[in-house]
Amino acid sequence: MTLPSPANPPPIAEYLARLNPEQRAAVETLDGPLLVLAGAGTGKTRVLTTRFAHILLTRRAFPSQVLAVTFTNRAAREMRERVAAMLGEPAEGLWLGTFHALCARMLRRHATLVGLTSSFNILDADDQLRVLKQVMEAARLDTKRFAPPALMGIIQRWKDRGLTPARIGPTEDSDFANGAARDLYAAYQARLTALNAVDFGDLLLLTTEILRTHDDVLAEYHRRFRYILVDEYQDTNTVQYLWLRLLAQGHKNICCVGDDDQSIYSWRGAEIENILRFERDFPGARIIRLEANYRSTAPILAAAAGLIAHNEGRLGKTLRPGRKEAQGEQVSVVALWDSDEEARMVGERIEALRRDGHPLDQMAVLVRTGAQTRAFEERMITLAIPYRVVGGLRFYERAEIRDAIAYARVLHQPADDLAFERIVNVPRRGVGEQALRSMHERARAEQVPLTVAAARLIEEGGLRGKPREAIRELLAGFVRWREQIGREGHVVTLATLLDESGYTEMWQQDKSPEAPGRLENLKEFVRALADFETLGGFLDHVALVMENEQTATEQRVSLMTLHAAKGLEFDTVFLPGWEEGLFPSQRTMDENGAKGLEEERRLAYVGLTRARVRAIVSHAANRRIYANWQSSIPSRFIEELPGEQIPLVGAACRPGARLGAAPPVFSSAFPVAARRPRVIEAWEQPARPARTDAIPVGSRVFHQKFGYGTVTAVDDDKLDIAFEKAGDKRVLDRFVERA
Repeated sequence: MTLPSPANPPPIAEYLARLNPEQRAAVETLDGPLLVLAGAGTGKTRVLTTRFAHILLTRRAFPSQVLAVTFTNRAAREMRERVAAMLGEPAEGLWLGTFHALCARMLRRHATLVGLTSSFNILDADDQLRVLKQVMEAARLDTKRFAPPALMGIIQRWKDRGLTPARIGPTEDSDFANGAARDLYAAYQARLTALNAVDFGDLLLLTTEILRTHDDVLAEYHRRFRYILVDEYQDTNTVQYLWLRLLAQGHKNICCVGDDDQSIYSWRGAEIENILRFERDFPGARIIRLEANYRSTAPILAAAAGLIAHNEGRLGKTLRPGRKEAQGEQVSVVALWDSDEEARMVGERIEALRRDGHPLDQMAVLVRTGAQTRAFEERMITLAIPYRVVGGLRFYERAEIRDAIAYARVLHQPADDLAFERIVNVPRRGVGEQALRSMHERARAEQVPLTVAAARLIEEGGLRGKPREAIRELLAGFVRWREQIGREGHVVTLATLLDESGYTEMWQQDKSPEAPGRLENLKEFVRALADFETLGGFLDHVALVMENEQTATEQRVSLMTLHAAKGLEFDTVFLPGWEEGLFPSQRTMDENGAKGLEEERRLAYVGLTRARVRAIVSHAANRRIYANWQSSIPSRFIEELPGEQIPLVGAACRPGARLGAAPPVFSSAFPVAARRPRVIEAWEQPARPARTDAIPVGSRVFHQKFGYGTVTAVDDDKLDIAFEKAGDKRVLDRFVERA
């Protein structure tokens, strides 16, 4: 078969000449399976698009005979545009898109094989939950006790693993609702089929099931696709892997591009094993490593390589600078006394860089959890530094924080009708439209707040059944909490309110991937209260913060989580909060053990490699948890940075502490000694003086969080204390009182 060539293609030598030797090998290796290990900043997108264009320009295949898979619509659009530019004309008939888009296209062609028609609907998250709730109610399950979102999470995990109800064995089954999950899953799927509908998980699951069970359909796609290109292969989950492997059994010309060192999405189903076992899955596969980094300076690459070398589950590669001018300043590690000083340090450093002409949009603050953005947001506002939160809402705009603020507003001012209306049925208390309408009518008729109207309706029997008891309990709670403020203060009271109202439990019962982050945000909300003497002062502050909007056109500093930063790059990157328990995340390590720790280390690697010119890592010796301060120790990742036993200096460092780890192997052109990270002074933060009334060994002391204890050792301003209930702890002397 003779394949036509584009009208005005560029000379082949021209586009290949723009590639380095490893990139060119990845483009020209066209026969058989190929894994391209593309390190951060090594030109992955260029290789993928050039390979696509090269296949067409050399007339190896028609555009419709190449299957190109991406993870985002943006990446698909960029690839389409780049390929068209290289061809000199639009490429028609491409099978190019995201996993979901391509599977939807396939599923519409073969919908009848799974009991659907080609016009099936794709349900959104709300509709999915509505259908599932109907199925659970039909099975006479209490949806208050067994939350539909929790079951939906289980079902979606099954779908991510390619499991239909019939394929779920005893080892994959769940004990949700006394073992009813699999039957509910089957009923849910049957209901979707009756509605001629699918959810997003079905797009991949049903398409893969068709390929698994209909040899004629699979053979059709084997004949169709001569080449398969896959981007971000390290982020594939099990069903995506199965779909690709089935399709690749035809011509076996599959090229997967990815970086095992940047696999950071296991929490949404990604399996790093997919990329690690590529050679076993595709015998005779070739692996090409792209190691020339065109983004970061040599010191940044040295730090990143030294850190990631501690992971065992990796195929291995060492990034080297791809530009001759890639020298630069060393990675900085800043030790600070507490989280407040950390936010001040970042803000002041940003201000100094701005004065030197550094563009704000080339600076980013990358945090482990979304809750950490609050301190930096407020510091930016204080310094009038424009900022944006990437991949999420500003802290006080997040739904759970708006709910918590509404509770605080009603506590502070019972006549706040808007706030009361927001929280009266959050969490769900059975308060429907009719009950709300009754309260509004009574409030308007008597010119009283909604809370007063509700109380009168309850007293007179105007509200009945579940709404009556739920609102009675809520109003009684507010009376109790207002009394508590006078005794215990607004911080403890708001923490109690969120617990006793059922709001915290609502998110604890939610099994969605976002729920842990929302709980962290609520903890940070309570922590923020401690910065204000009164609840009213805090609410005034929030109102002013919410008004602080920036225009869309001005340059802004980017604040985001490390997960949201993947794929982005900035001249200057701040990496705060490198402390044990925070980063690496204690929850991740508890849930996933050694695998969780390795993923956390990959996340740190991603953070470092976002920086082009400078990276500033910081950690604080103390962080506030609710109203109390808690001592922290530096993250193990700081110790793992290559450093040749570098002394740690700065106000928060232990005397004689050192930074050190075995240095990784680097290119001889970039000696390790010149690339090592350094620890700098805490950005003009003076050392804090010791207490004037020194506390000697043997003293009995009291700590707000840990209670009573006895001092067993003294190290400058740090005390080793044997607490009666909390055991042995090391704390700063300023956080204890003589008993």
